[in-house]
Amino acid sequence: MGTHTHVQTADARILPRGTGYITDVGMTGAYDSCLGMEKESAVGRFTQTLPGRLVPAAGERQFNAVVLEIDGENRTREIERLFYIWPEEDKIE
Repeated sequence: MGTHTHVQTADARILPRGTGYITDVGMTGAYDSCLGMEKESAVGRFTQTLPGRLVPAAGERQFNAVVLEIDGENRTREIERLFYIWPEEDKIE
């Protein structure tokens, strides 16, 4: 289960000897953001010579995950990608 780009990939599969595989599980955080941070603050860090403070983004939240079914021999039998968006008004505190 990889995670680097923070964008869930659609390549979940079970390899021949029972290894569950997905290139990127995805991230949990603000949906309309740059890795969960306000886009403006993230872009500013790249375009300005001085380091800037990253500010967590508001708005809808995304949840990415993978559910695996593993047998008694530690082999993956099923792999399922999960992706859900919570509207801002359903904010979890």
